[in-house]
Amino acid sequence: MAPAFEPVPVPKDTEIQTETPHDTSNTVNDDAQVDYKSRVTVVGSGNWGSVAAKLIASNTLKLNSFHDEVRMWVFEETLQCGEKLTDVINRTNENVKYLPGIKLGKNVVADPDLENAVKDANMLVFVTPHQFMEGICKRLVGKVRGDAEAISLIKGMEVKMEGPCMISTLISENLGINCSVLMGANIANEIAVEKFSEATVGYRDKREIAEQWVQLFSTPYFVVTPVQDVEGVELCGTLKNVVAIAAGFVDGLDMGNNTKAAIMRIGLREMIAFSKLLFSSVRDSTFFESCGVADVITTCLGGRNRKVADAFAKNGGKRSFDELEAEMLQGQKLQGVSTAREVYEVLSHRGWLELFPLFATVHEICVGRLPPSAIVEHSERKPKLPLFYSVS
Repeated sequence: MAPAFEPVPVPKDTEIQTETPHDTSNTVNDDAQVDYKSRVTVVGSGNWGSVAAKLIASNTLKLNSFHDEVRMWVFEETLQCGEKLTDVINRTNENVKYLPGIKLGKNVVADPDLENAVKDANMLVFVTPHQFMEGICKRLVGKVRGDAEAISLIKGMEVKMEGPCMISTLISENLGINCSVLMGANIANEIAVEKFSEATVGYRDKREIAEQWVQLFSTPYFVVTPVQDVEGVELCGTLKNVVAIAAGFVDGLDMGNNTKAAIMRIGLREMIAFSKLLFSSVRDSTFFESCGVADVITTCLGGRNRKVADAFAKNGGKRSFDELEAEMLQGQKLQGVSTAREVYEVLSHRGWLELFPLFATVHEICVGRLPPSAIVEHSERKPKLPLFYSVS
């Protein structure tokens, strides 16, 4: 992991483009140079998607290897004022619904047409709720460039008959392109106002592609480190939301900081064990990156999953997560509840329920089989088999 506040190289003034995103006055020689420049599209425009677009847009203006313009696909909505969300974003340079008060960059262009948004891009950034990704991928089959590279910022997985499928794998298999991942201790609103944060890029075998993603996302306040462990990085980002739900139950019941720390430790232990049982290639060291222990900490202290689980527990489990989500998140989606269900399905199918008491209990509380207070009563049980790896 990069040391805190490690400086990020900034391009020299001579490298910074002076043309506007829509400048068409290039000479013939300029046009020849444009051919090799990468084009970026962000697929998703929620809270985190908008912040990702802001980060990327600040860098494409400075880097000669990228076109200035960053396309952002927006699931079209009509606002209370009667205007379309995309029109307001393009007019005000602000996502007034999901990231109000933050300018995205004048080179960010909102596009409600998914196919049009991706057609010219060779770098695709996916950042939508994971439950929508299968449908999005089906719509994009045959619509993306063959030389495109993808990166997923999505926390979650699909559970199929043959077993769990990570979102990066879903993208790769459906679209026929390589997919890296970016995860980390990243509460979007804090990054939006440029508070210091770190993230981890997980890649497979193309170090040069990983470095390109690092270059595209890195700023002096957002430090990105590459790790050759896609599954490990992605599972960290996925499973920490289940732990955050558990932490929210503890907060809602006023169980105190000691209890919350214990739940976080048990949760991290189960994250490591679950990840290594699913993928033997997962590296122990990945859990010490920003995507691992740091993300567990920040998500259990803040973030929407902890917040809504806190309210769920305060109400004694009498108000559903769907109701609380609609009331508290203004259109944003929880990931922890659906991920807990998906993890439970895997544990049940493989006969692992007793090995993961915290993960199993979170789901059973979410669906009303157990009261919120069961988070401690059940999570403290010791697993029957010594499957919890020591981290060396």
